[in-house]
Amino acid sequence: MKLLNNFIARTLPIVPKPIVGYFSAPYISGEKLEDAVRVARKLNNLGACATIDVLGEHITKKEEATAYANQYLQVLDTIKSEKLDANVSLKPTQMGLNLDRDFCLQNVSMIAQRAKQLGTFVRIDMEDNTCTDDTFRLYQQLKDTHPVGVVIQAYLRRTDADLDMLIPIQANLRLCKGIYVEPHAIAYQDREIIRGNYLHLLERLLEAGCYVGIATHDEYLVWGALRLIRRLNLPKDRYEFQMLLGVTEALRSIIIKEGHKLRVYVPFGASWYAYSVRRLKENPQMAGYVLQNLLKQPSRL
Repeated sequence: MKLLNNFIARTLPIVPKPIVGYFSAPYISGEKLEDAVRVARKLNNLGACATIDVLGEHITKKEEATAYANQYLQVLDTIKSEKLDANVSLKPTQMGLNLDRDFCLQNVSMIAQRAKQLGTFVRIDMEDNTCTDDTFRLYQQLKDTHPVGVVIQAYLRRTDADLDMLIPIQANLRLCKGIYVEPHAIAYQDREIIRGNYLHLLERLLEAGCYVGIATHDEYLVWGALRLIRRLNLPKDRYEFQMLLGVTEALRSIIIKEGHKLRVYVPFGASWYAYSVRRLKENPQMAGYVLQNLLKQPSRL
Protein backbone atom coordinates (compact mmCIF):
# COMPACT_ATOMS: atom_id res chain seq x y z
CA MET A 1 0.00 0.00 0.00
CA LYS A 2 2.90 2.32 0.77
CA LEU A 3 4.30 1.99 -2.77
CA LEU A 4 0.86 2.66 -4.23
CA ASN A 5 0.39 5.73 -2.02
CA ASN A 6 3.79 7.07 -3.13
CA PHE A 7 2.93 6.48 -6.79
CA ILE A 8 -0.37 8.35 -6.45
CA ALA A 9 1.31 11.24 -4.65
CA ARG A 10 4.09 11.56 -7.27
CA THR A 11 1.69 11.56 -10.22
CA LEU A 12 -0.76 14.00 -8.63
CA PRO A 13 0.66 17.14 -10.36
CA ILE A 14 -0.34 15.76 -13.79
CA VAL A 15 -3.91 15.03 -12.68
CA PRO A 16 -6.40 17.66 -13.93
CA LYS A 17 -7.11 20.36 -11.36
CA PRO A 18 -10.87 19.65 -11.05
CA ILE A 19 -10.13 16.01 -10.16
CA VAL A 20 -7.59 17.05 -7.52
CA GLY A 21 -10.20 19.45 -6.16
CA TYR A 22 -12.83 16.73 -6.03
CA PHE A 23 -10.72 14.29 -4.07
CA SER A 24 -9.10 16.88 -1.81
CA ALA A 25 -12.53 18.26 -0.85
CA PRO A 26 -12.77 16.22 2.39
CA TYR A 27 -9.57 17.89 3.64
CA ILE A 28 -10.34 21.50 2.65
CA SER A 29 -13.46 23.37 3.70
CA GLY A 30 -13.66 25.42 0.49
CA GLU A 31 -12.42 28.63 -1.10
CA LYS A 32 -14.41 31.12 0.98
CA LEU A 33 -14.66 32.06 4.64
CA GLU A 34 -18.31 31.02 4.73
CA ASP A 35 -17.17 27.51 3.80
CA ALA A 36 -14.87 27.42 6.81
CA VAL A 37 -17.66 28.76 9.03
CA ARG A 38 -20.02 26.05 7.82
CA VAL A 39 -17.49 23.28 8.50
CA ALA A 40 -16.43 24.71 11.87
CA ARG A 41 -20.05 24.92 12.99
CA LYS A 42 -20.64 21.31 11.97
CA LEU A 43 -17.54 20.27 13.93
CA ASN A 44 -18.74 22.22 16.96
CA ASN A 45 -22.07 20.41 16.76
CA LEU A 46 -20.15 17.12 16.81
CA GLY A 47 -18.27 18.16 19.94
CA ALA A 48 -15.00 19.28 18.32
CA CYS A 49 -13.24 22.65 18.30
CA ALA A 50 -11.66 24.10 15.16
CA THR A 51 -8.60 26.05 14.10
CA ILE A 52 -9.18 27.98 10.89
CA ASP A 53 -6.32 28.46 8.44
CA VAL A 54 -6.24 30.77 5.41
CA LEU A 55 -4.30 28.79 2.81
CA GLY A 56 -1.16 30.43 1.46
CA GLU A 57 2.55 30.56 2.25
CA HIS A 58 5.95 31.72 0.95
CA ILE A 59 4.52 34.95 -0.44
CA THR A 60 6.83 37.13 -2.55
CA LYS A 61 5.38 40.60 -2.02
CA LYS A 62 4.57 42.59 1.10
CA GLU A 63 1.19 43.47 -0.40
CA GLU A 64 0.29 39.78 -0.36
CA ALA A 65 1.21 39.47 3.32
CA THR A 66 -0.85 42.53 4.17
CA ALA A 67 -3.85 41.09 2.34
CA TYR A 68 -3.52 37.78 4.19
CA ALA A 69 -3.16 39.57 7.54
CA ASN A 70 -6.34 41.54 6.88
CA GLN A 71 -8.08 38.33 5.92
CA TYR A 72 -7.13 36.84 9.29
CA LEU A 73 -8.64 39.84 11.05
CA GLN A 74 -11.86 39.10 9.20
CA VAL A 75 -11.67 35.44 10.24
CA LEU A 76 -11.27 36.40 13.90
CA ASP A 77 -14.18 38.83 13.75
CA THR A 78 -16.31 36.14 12.10
CA ILE A 79 -15.41 33.53 14.73
CA LYS A 80 -16.69 35.98 17.32
CA SER A 81 -19.84 37.04 15.49
CA GLU A 82 -20.75 33.46 14.57
CA LYS A 83 -20.05 32.26 18.13
CA LEU A 84 -17.75 29.46 16.92
CA ASP A 85 -15.53 27.40 19.20
CA ALA A 86 -12.47 28.10 17.08
CA ASN A 87 -9.13 29.85 16.86
CA VAL A 88 -6.75 30.48 13.94
CA SER A 89 -3.51 29.04 12.62
CA LEU A 90 -1.13 30.96 10.35
CA LYS A 91 2.21 30.47 8.65
CA PRO A 92 5.06 32.95 9.20
CA THR A 93 6.08 32.92 5.51
CA GLN A 94 2.50 33.92 4.69
CA MET A 95 3.03 36.97 6.91
CA GLY A 96 6.26 37.96 5.16
CA LEU A 97 8.92 36.13 7.18
CA ASN A 98 11.16 35.58 4.16
CA LEU A 99 10.84 39.22 3.10
CA ASP A 100 11.31 41.18 6.33
CA ARG A 101 11.29 39.73 9.84
CA ASP A 102 10.12 42.96 11.47
CA PHE A 103 7.33 43.29 8.92
CA CYS A 104 6.28 39.71 9.68
CA LEU A 105 6.30 40.44 13.41
CA GLN A 106 4.07 43.48 12.88
CA ASN A 107 1.55 41.42 10.92
CA VAL A 108 1.40 38.55 13.40
CA SER A 109 1.30 40.97 16.32
CA MET A 110 -1.67 42.78 14.77
CA ILE A 111 -3.55 39.50 14.34
CA ALA A 112 -2.67 38.28 17.82
CA GLN A 113 -3.76 41.59 19.33
CA ARG A 114 -7.18 41.23 17.69
CA ALA A 115 -7.36 37.66 18.98
CA LYS A 116 -6.62 38.94 22.47
CA GLN A 117 -9.40 41.52 22.22
CA LEU A 118 -11.85 38.84 21.07
CA GLY A 119 -10.79 36.23 23.62
CA THR A 120 -9.35 33.69 21.21
CA PHE A 121 -5.91 32.39 20.17
CA VAL A 122 -3.35 32.28 17.33
CA ARG A 123 -1.26 29.22 16.54
CA ILE A 124 1.98 30.05 14.71
CA ASP A 125 2.62 27.10 12.41
CA MET A 126 6.04 25.60 11.85
CA GLU A 127 7.31 25.28 8.29
CA ASP A 128 10.50 23.72 6.88
CA ASN A 129 13.81 23.77 8.75
CA THR A 130 14.91 27.08 7.20
CA CYS A 131 12.16 28.81 9.22
CA THR A 132 12.55 27.06 12.58
CA ASP A 133 14.76 29.52 14.45
CA ASP A 134 12.92 32.57 13.13
CA THR A 135 9.56 31.03 14.05
CA PHE A 136 10.68 30.35 17.62
CA ARG A 137 12.03 33.90 17.83
CA LEU A 138 8.70 35.28 16.60
CA TYR A 139 6.84 33.25 19.21
CA GLN A 140 9.13 34.37 22.03
CA GLN A 141 8.65 38.02 21.04
CA LEU A 142 4.87 37.70 21.35
CA LYS A 143 4.10 35.08 23.98
CA ASP A 144 4.24 37.27 27.08
CA THR A 145 1.74 39.80 25.77
CA HIS A 146 -0.39 37.93 23.22
CA PRO A 147 -2.42 34.67 23.15
CA VAL A 148 -0.12 32.69 20.86
CA GLY A 149 1.31 29.21 20.58
CA VAL A 150 3.83 27.55 18.30
CA VAL A 151 4.50 24.13 16.77
CA ILE A 152 7.27 21.56 17.23
CA GLN A 153 7.99 18.56 15.03
CA ALA A 154 8.99 15.15 16.40
CA TYR A 155 10.94 14.11 13.32
CA LEU A 156 13.48 16.90 13.68
CA ARG A 157 16.65 15.84 15.50
CA ARG A 158 16.92 19.24 17.18
CA THR A 159 13.51 19.22 18.87
CA ASP A 160 14.53 17.51 22.11
CA ALA A 161 17.14 20.23 22.63
CA ASP A 162 14.58 22.90 21.69
CA LEU A 163 12.50 21.80 24.67
CA ASP A 164 15.32 22.97 26.93
CA MET A 165 14.37 26.47 25.79
CA LEU A 166 10.60 26.01 25.46
CA ILE A 167 9.83 24.25 28.74
CA PRO A 168 11.21 26.96 31.07
CA ILE A 169 8.98 29.56 29.38
CA GLN A 170 5.95 27.21 29.65
CA ALA A 171 5.35 27.33 25.92
CA ASN A 172 1.95 26.49 24.47
CA LEU A 173 2.81 23.90 21.82
CA ARG A 174 1.30 21.81 19.08
CA LEU A 175 3.32 18.60 18.83
CA CYS A 176 3.16 16.89 15.42
CA LYS A 177 5.32 14.33 13.64
CA GLY A 178 6.35 16.74 10.87
CA ILE A 179 5.22 16.99 7.25
CA TYR A 180 7.99 18.71 5.27
CA VAL A 181 10.55 16.63 3.38
CA GLU A 182 13.84 17.14 5.24
CA PRO A 183 17.31 15.59 4.76
CA HIS A 184 18.49 12.72 6.94
CA ALA A 185 21.03 14.94 8.69
CA ILE A 186 18.20 17.11 10.00
CA ALA A 187 15.27 14.74 10.43
CA TYR A 188 14.71 11.16 11.51
CA GLN A 189 13.51 9.03 8.61
CA ASP A 190 12.43 5.87 10.42
CA ARG A 191 8.75 5.72 11.42
CA GLU A 192 9.35 3.96 14.71
CA ILE A 193 12.10 6.36 15.75
CA ILE A 194 9.78 9.28 15.02
CA ARG A 195 7.02 7.62 17.03
CA GLY A 196 9.37 7.01 19.93
CA ASN A 197 10.62 10.59 19.88
CA TYR A 198 7.05 11.90 19.71
CA LEU A 199 6.11 10.11 22.94
CA HIS A 200 9.39 11.12 24.58
CA LEU A 201 8.78 14.79 23.77
CA LEU A 202 5.16 14.57 24.87
CA GLU A 203 6.16 13.05 28.20
CA ARG A 204 8.67 15.82 28.84
CA LEU A 205 6.12 18.50 28.04
CA LEU A 206 3.24 17.06 30.05
CA GLU A 207 5.44 16.39 33.07
CA ALA A 208 6.68 20.00 32.88
CA GLY A 209 3.14 21.41 32.85
CA CYS A 210 3.15 22.80 29.30
CA TYR A 211 -0.15 22.96 27.42
CA VAL A 212 0.10 20.59 24.45
CA GLY A 213 -1.94 20.13 21.32
CA ILE A 214 -1.39 16.43 20.67
CA ALA A 215 -1.58 16.51 16.88
CA THR A 216 -1.64 13.03 15.38
CA HIS A 217 -3.80 10.59 13.43
CA ASP A 218 -1.63 7.66 14.54
CA GLU A 219 -3.66 5.53 16.94
CA TYR A 220 -0.48 4.14 18.49
CA LEU A 221 0.49 7.68 19.50
CA VAL A 222 -3.03 8.45 20.70
CA TRP A 223 -2.86 5.32 22.87
CA GLY A 224 0.55 6.37 24.21
CA ALA A 225 -0.71 9.87 24.92
CA LEU A 226 -3.72 8.53 26.83
CA ARG A 227 -1.43 6.34 28.92
CA LEU A 228 0.68 9.38 29.83
CA ILE A 229 -2.41 11.44 30.64
CA ARG A 230 -3.73 8.73 32.96
CA ARG A 231 -0.36 8.13 34.62
CA LEU A 232 0.11 11.82 35.29
CA ASN A 233 -3.56 12.22 36.30
CA LEU A 234 -3.76 15.32 34.13
CA PRO A 235 -6.88 17.50 34.19
CA LYS A 236 -8.52 17.79 30.78
CA ASP A 237 -7.78 21.50 30.50
CA ARG A 238 -4.03 20.83 30.27
CA TYR A 239 -4.01 19.32 26.77
CA GLU A 240 -6.06 18.75 23.63
CA PHE A 241 -5.93 16.36 20.70
CA GLN A 242 -5.70 17.80 17.19
CA MET A 243 -6.41 16.33 13.75
CA LEU A 244 -6.69 17.36 10.12
CA LEU A 245 -10.09 17.79 8.52
CA GLY A 246 -11.35 14.62 6.87
CA VAL A 247 -8.76 12.24 8.32
CA THR A 248 -9.40 9.33 10.74
CA GLU A 249 -12.87 10.60 11.62
CA ALA A 250 -13.74 7.38 13.48
CA LEU A 251 -10.79 7.86 15.83
CA ARG A 252 -11.75 11.50 16.24
CA SER A 253 -15.21 10.45 17.40
CA ILE A 254 -13.79 7.97 19.90
CA ILE A 255 -11.55 10.62 21.47
CA ILE A 256 -14.45 13.06 21.76
CA LYS A 257 -16.77 10.44 23.25
CA GLU A 258 -14.15 9.69 25.91
CA GLY A 259 -14.43 13.31 27.00
CA HIS A 260 -11.16 14.70 25.63
CA LYS A 261 -10.94 18.07 23.90
CA LEU A 262 -10.26 17.70 20.19
CA ARG A 263 -9.53 20.44 17.65
CA VAL A 264 -9.78 20.01 13.87
CA TYR A 265 -7.68 21.97 11.37
CA VAL A 266 -10.03 23.71 8.91
CA PRO A 267 -8.18 25.22 5.92
CA PHE A 268 -9.84 27.37 3.28
CA GLY A 269 -8.86 29.75 0.52
CA ALA A 270 -8.06 30.31 -3.13
CA SER A 271 -4.66 28.59 -2.71
CA TRP A 272 -6.28 25.20 -2.14
CA TYR A 273 -4.67 23.55 -5.20
CA ALA A 274 -1.04 24.20 -4.24
CA TYR A 275 -1.83 23.12 -0.67
CA SER A 276 -3.51 19.92 -1.86
CA VAL A 277 -0.68 18.87 -4.14
CA ARG A 278 2.02 19.64 -1.58
CA ARG A 279 0.16 17.98 1.27
CA LEU A 280 -0.56 14.83 -0.70
CA LYS A 281 3.00 14.65 -2.07
CA GLU A 282 4.55 15.10 1.36
CA ASN A 283 2.12 12.77 3.09
CA PRO A 284 1.59 9.80 0.73
CA GLN A 285 -0.66 8.10 3.28
CA MET A 286 -3.21 10.85 2.63
CA ALA A 287 -3.02 9.95 -1.06
CA GLY A 288 -4.16 6.52 0.04
CA TYR A 289 -7.20 8.07 1.66
CA VAL A 290 -7.95 9.75 -1.67
CA LEU A 291 -7.76 6.37 -3.44
CA GLN A 292 -10.05 4.78 -0.85
CA ASN A 293 -12.54 7.58 -1.45
CA LEU A 294 -12.39 6.90 -5.17
CA LEU A 295 -13.02 3.17 -4.73
CA LYS A 296 -15.87 3.68 -2.27
CA GLN A 297 -17.74 6.24 -4.38
CA PRO A 298 -17.42 5.25 -8.09
CA SER A 299 -20.89 6.55 -8.89
CA ARG A 300 -19.76 10.15 -8.31
CA LEU A 301 -17.09 10.13 -11.03
